Amino acid sequence: MGWDDTFAGRLTNRDLTIGVIGLGYVGLPTALGFLDAGFRVRGVDVTQRVIDDLSVGKNPGDDPQHDDIIPQSQGENWLVSTNSVDLVPQCDVVLVTVPTPVTEERLPDLSYVSAAGAAVFSSISPDSGTVVVLESTVYPGVTREIWSPLLEQAGLVEGVDVHLAYCPERFVPGDEEHGVRQVARVVGAANENVGNDLRDLYDTLTSGGVTYVGAIEVAEASKVVENVQRDLNIALVNELARIFPVLGIDVEDVLDAAATKWNFHRYRPGVGVGGHCIPVDPYYLIQKARNAGAPVELITSARQVNSAMPSNVAADIYEILNRFDVEIEGSNVLLLGWSYKPGIGDPRETPAEPLAEALVEMGCLVQAFDPLVDDRFFPTKLADLVRVESEIQPFDLAILVTAHDEVIGLDWGKLAEIANQPLIYDGRRVLDVSSLESLGWLVYLLGAPL
Repeated sequence: MGWDDTFAGRLTNRDLTIGVIGLGYVGLPTALGFLDAGFRVRGVDVTQRVIDDLSVGKNPGDDPQHDDIIPQSQGENWLVSTNSVDLVPQCDVVLVTVPTPVTEERLPDLSYVSAAGAAVFSSISPDSGTVVVLESTVYPGVTREIWSPLLEQAGLVEGVDVHLAYCPERFVPGDEEHGVRQVARVVGAANENVGNDLRDLYDTLTSGGVTYVGAIEVAEASKVVENVQRDLNIALVNELARIFPVLGIDVEDVLDAAATKWNFHRYRPGVGVGGHCIPVDPYYLIQKARNAGAPVELITSARQVNSAMPSNVAADIYEILNRFDVEIEGSNVLLLGWSYKPGIGDPRETPAEPLAEALVEMGCLVQAFDPLVDDRFFPTKLADLVRVESEIQPFDLAILVTAHDEVIGLDWGKLAEIANQPLIYDGRRVLDVSSLESLGWLVYLLGAPL
């Protein structure tokens, strides 16, 4: 039935069917959230393995929070398929949660948004009033630029057959305090009544509050700006981490001192920025601004600073190995952690990969200890993956890359015995230096004088 004057009443009675296109790290928790809120849910994903797993109650992803909440079988309230034609016609609201990556040239790749839109619109009947909401991160204007021509091709009229809207995802995978059921949301829609009803719909999903912000483009831009701001803040401390060691100062001491002021926002430098958002989203705004002839010097510079961190760390490693007369060619470097953030196994956009590339280019051999990483995305030609602590091979230097509990909790005494040289470089500034030194380690810290 889609959206009409009865939508609010059907919402109250939970008599709505919510479709979710793309059941990945955003789509799956969103689908499960709406199911938990009492709605009928229809999920579509192009990967047969994902659908096969979900059909029998198995978690297809790496977030353990989903393990016990996936329905054990399909039924009236939970249906999943690889085919949009089967399920989209049953939906009142369709949420599109597909990837929006960048190309090797760091240009926006909107092919998934386009393909999902084409599949959805070709499955919608005229006069259905279906609400189609894009949740993927894009630059302002994408929803209309990409989807309006597809609507026309499908013979549909926006505002009559279909209502377009945008509601960016904001939650943090693996973070129980900032999940899909907790974070605040914003909704953009051309039709204010549709926007307000969508606000009320999302309000059943999250306790964080939902705001209707007006135009779709405002909501699109807000999502990009959120991650651009974080990229800028991180770039500042990463650049400071390169400046202060040259001056003989530990950047963490400086940041601790500055943080005593009430309005100073504390960020930490690191090996690099990873994940699906911060290393990717700024390029969407950069490209849109360039096309419009607008300046983006600051945003572009921040991306360059953060992208350079893995190679900067590799340069530090080169200096440390030389200091101890370790032959660079054929030396063995152990990366502790590989995925892009602690507690999850997703390695996409991880700074560990460009760090390993830089080390290999120097002539090092690389092994990576990460018991959580999804090996489907691990570059085995670049490094050897070690999942079990006892299988770590002798190494000349270790670098802490990802602060998994399993990494922090290593038996550092035994690890020191395995090391050819008990050298460690803390790329996240999370280790207990005194404790390590008592075990014989020589500890180097990112952002501190070498």
